[in-house]
Amino acid sequence: MSKEKSQPQPQQRLNKDRPMDLLSMSLNGIVLVKLKGGRQLRGKLKNYDAHLNLTLEEVEEILDEGPNKTLGTIILRGDNVIIISPPPSVADS
Repeated sequence: MSKEKSQPQPQQRLNKDRPMDLLSMSLNGIVLVKLKGGRQLRGKLKNYDAHLNLTLEEVEEILDEGPNKTLGTIILRGDNVIIISPPPSVADS
């Protein structure tokens, strides 16, 4: 019986063309999130899961009229998310 050492798998590179990789690259960056019902939020992406549930910090709701509304830290249910726009530094890389 020979004991073979398992070779470590090479770490897969993140690819901005894959949606989940793009989210990983956006962690700790400011993202724009558009929700059902027309609401728009901007905040720092702290966490996400496969259902697109998001944890955002330093969130502000972008209002059409008047000043933006500060919301602080929030958790968004993925069912409500229509679009997540990554930070420019990630989108341009």
